[in-house]
Amino acid sequence: MEDLGQLSAAALARPAEQPAIEFRKRWISWGEMRRVGERVGELILASGAGPGARVAFVARNRPSALAALLGMIAGRCTIRMVYPFQSATAIARELAEIEPSVLVAAAEDFPETILAESRSSGIAAIALREMDACSLPGLEHARRPGDATLPPQVEILTSGTTGPPKPFRLSYATIARFIVAPRAMDSGDPAAAPPALLYFPVGNISGLYSTLPALLNGQRAVLLDRFSLAGWHDHLLRFRPATGGLPPAGFQMVLDAGIPPADLDCLRYMGAGAAPLAPEVQRAFEERYGVPILLSYGATEFAGPVAAMTPELHATWGRTKLGSVGRALPGAQLRVVDPVSGAVLPPGAEGILQVISPRVGPDWIHTSDVAVIDEDGFLFLRGRADGAIIRGGFKLLPETIERALLLHPGVSAAAVIGLADKRLGQVPGALVQLAPDSPQTGAAELEAHLRDHVPATHIPVVWRFVDALPRTAMSFKVDRPAVRKLLERTN
Repeated sequence: MEDLGQLSAAALARPAEQPAIEFRKRWISWGEMRRVGERVGELILASGAGPGARVAFVARNRPSALAALLGMIAGRCTIRMVYPFQSATAIARELAEIEPSVLVAAAEDFPETILAESRSSGIAAIALREMDACSLPGLEHARRPGDATLPPQVEILTSGTTGPPKPFRLSYATIARFIVAPRAMDSGDPAAAPPALLYFPVGNISGLYSTLPALLNGQRAVLLDRFSLAGWHDHLLRFRPATGGLPPAGFQMVLDAGIPPADLDCLRYMGAGAAPLAPEVQRAFEERYGVPILLSYGATEFAGPVAAMTPELHATWGRTKLGSVGRALPGAQLRVVDPVSGAVLPPGAEGILQVISPRVGPDWIHTSDVAVIDEDGFLFLRGRADGAIIRGGFKLLPETIERALLLHPGVSAAAVIGLADKRLGQVPGALVQLAPDSPQTGAAELEAHLRDHVPATHIPVVWRFVDALPRTAMSFKVDRPAVRKLLERTN
């Protein structure tokens, strides 16, 4: 197996005229990618950080960022991904905590707050412009040299599957073996295949899983700043891929937009992960478009997926296992335990999910996910134990209420959270996105609907209706803090 650094160097050495990435309808060549990647590598060496430099990387979805990533991997840097969609103060605070040798970011991501932190901490600063890179004046040199004796790695913040977000480290060897190698195309010329569509942020695990295999295996790619239905639809119509994927929220968006079934007739199946997909949405999509949705389950802490519904499993079990994220992948192990005693529960019992991931090690990883593994080994996710609402002693899972709301034809999407209550401790609040053809649906109608599906304790006390649920830029999941702000403002 080739080293990840060698694979990145080989990618940058492709013929200069060969197209690499389409961005905003312009094709970027491998020659342009190589110029930026090599320039970033040269500037890191010139900074004095040397081989083994520890680099903080504020990675936006742009060709220059992908080129810089390949250049840093080719130079065997340890890369700490920094979330770009946060305040300059938060980024500066993170830089002070992680103490990198070098900071690489888009030119506009260097406000005075970041520059001041770079100066005081002796961090060399490299700004990316399309398609170029340069050191910022006065910040050409790094105070902390790198350590070439340490194995290089990529550090990503977890999303909270096993508790509060924390750094998770992926070695180059792990990325090469488990992320890049399994995705290599079996036959044919990768450069002649339909371009991959890249919309997950490169700074998270989903971004690495979609971006690195395409770039390192030689497949062309269409890059979006962030997911948009228009961008996805355009890629589908122009390139007619045989397989594809959407963030879970995207399936309801397709249904709401009324995209013609003929537009999807090139697809054999579609993948979905990173967040739950309501079974009702899955059923409606598959019935309208005739395209199987293959759900999967993974996390940064697992270094990728550990369970998936394959085309073969879907063909046999799809109708009877609707909503399942499939069976454990080869090498992975799953079990459900009692949340109090920790005892392993039998098939069909609901409890807390534990995972062994072959990419991480032999130990069981305790998650915060409530799950069921049925008698056939299929995994069903029921919600998050850490998001439960305790209403006067009753434990309510927001996902239970959300799924019930989605059974109403007037609801396109919903998010439920617990709100503080002096008498009961917590009560549920619901933020609802109505279907385009149901603008008059109101709280009274939805309350009556819910009483047919959930106990009275589950009925939201606070309601708010919005044109679209707030979603995170990184993974298009529902932005729970933003939901909370909207509902607390209503309360």
